[in-house]
Amino acid sequence: MTPVSLDTLIIGAGQAGLAAAYYLQQHGVDFALLEERPAVGDIWATRFDALRLFSPQWASGLPGRPWPGHALHYPSKDEAAAYLRDYAAHFGFRVHTGQKAVLLTADPAGGYVVRTHTGQAYQVRRVIVSTGAYSAPRIPAFAAQLPASVQQLHSSQYRNPAQIAATGPVAVVGSGNSALQIAADLAGSGRPVFAAFDDQTPAFPNNQATWVLLKATGMLRVSRYNAAGRAMMHRPEPIVLGDLQRLRLFPNAQFMGRATGATPEGALQGRRATTPPLAAVVWATGFGPGFDWIRLPVFEADGTPRHRYGLTEAPGVAFLGLPWLNSRSSALMGGAGPDAHHVVERLLAVS
Repeated sequence: MTPVSLDTLIIGAGQAGLAAAYYLQQHGVDFALLEERPAVGDIWATRFDALRLFSPQWASGLPGRPWPGHALHYPSKDEAAAYLRDYAAHFGFRVHTGQKAVLLTADPAGGYVVRTHTGQAYQVRRVIVSTGAYSAPRIPAFAAQLPASVQQLHSSQYRNPAQIAATGPVAVVGSGNSALQIAADLAGSGRPVFAAFDDQTPAFPNNQATWVLLKATGMLRVSRYNAAGRAMMHRPEPIVLGDLQRLRLFPNAQFMGRATGATPEGALQGRRATTPPLAAVVWATGFGPGFDWIRLPVFEADGTPRHRYGLTEAPGVAFLGLPWLNSRSSALMGGAGPDAHHVVERLLAVS
């Protein structure tokens, strides 16, 4: 295939990549977006059926185009997918779908080369990696102790209760909003559910007043590069109080505390209780770095990108959409715009 030559390539057409595209377009830069999925927004469309954004539309917009409909509405995952598709179409972004980046390396002639799984090559001056918060599912090592009779799913694979083949009890492991929503989804089907949830996880009320307060006080924009931000970074991520309260209302849901181990008989051990033999476990235990396709010296020993405000030591290479790229809102839809604006301005100024 003939290599495609561009000034800038954005890898990932989610909210962070689309926000970067908006600002590059404002500057008249020759760019394209690379998206491994068949359509923009597909990452949202394929998440579990009950998923909703935990921020209202007015706090979740991308630059230059607000959400349609009522500003106080909390969008479903399908509405989020539709919004991203509409956003890309409205601005006429050049999006190359079905192209998964498998290599990013320096070009000896200058700039960078990106190759995709189809064999397509891109020769570019700048690269913005916006492939999401992280992409490699994390599952505890003790999961291997469970017998083959226990169905195991990561939260990224979960869609609805019908996926669980057997009829016995299910454990959901994790202390985030997705864990609570998935556990409630399963409990709603009537089966016994064990929530391996850390009782020390902070919770906050998710209502319009909370979001007004967060916006007005600037709490979501506190930078990781000051003392307050550094302190917030090292605290557990808070969950939505309403999701926690909803799950507690199900008589067939039991909280067992943080998961500590598993048994060959198919039980899961927690700080407060041990389950009976399980039919399935859903691991809502997050993701780790998945950047082994990037062959540049821009990573810490644990595989996380080494950057400052998203810009790396490699001239012209930046990241977007990472947790705490700059602030608490960096991995949220509503935080994509400010981070993208900063990264694009700095990237164009220094490279």
